[in-house]
Amino acid sequence: MVQNWKEVGPNRYRETFGRYFEDFHVGDIYEHRPGKTVTEYDNHLFTLLTLNTHPMHFDVEFAKASEFKRNLVVSPYTLALLIGMSVTDVSQKAIANLGMEEVKFTAPVFAGDTIYGESEVLAKRESQSRPGQGIVTVLTRGLNQDGVMVCTFKRNMLIPARGNAVEDKVENY
Repeated sequence: MVQNWKEVGPNRYRETFGRYFEDFHVGDIYEHRPGKTVTEYDNHLFTLLTLNTHPMHFDVEFAKASEFKRNLVVSPYTLALLIGMSVTDVSQKAIANLGMEEVKFTAPVFAGDTIYGESEVLAKRESQSRPGQGIVTVLTRGLNQDGVMVCTFKRNMLIPARGNAVEDKVENY
């Protein structure tokens, strides 16, 4: 069990997040909460911020002519949302994200959908070139309010062993 606090003085505790390398166990699944209900504003803002000009994401009249009959949430937003949802469980202590692979968008997401995430630990190994660190691979899944899988991806992260995280070296953390 991951302890989400540390004692910093008599009767004084500080909240902490994330896992050290030792806390990951192959086969464990972490359910990320809270979920997030996607709004039309979220979709339009992300679309504009990333200069995605496809009208399926922001033009209702255009989208009405599609098979979906309404705007789709831009897929990189779904991916970014799931990464963000997973941070406190899997990468809060990460030294680096090493890469993602096998990103799949398996069902459409619409404004009003609530997305929930979960990550399964697929592999871990100690780094051969960086003592006190290890590589952890997780498979993250995004599901909507009906339990429909909307996105999956694998992510590799460089995670510190206990005593080697930045927060272990900064007094205010």
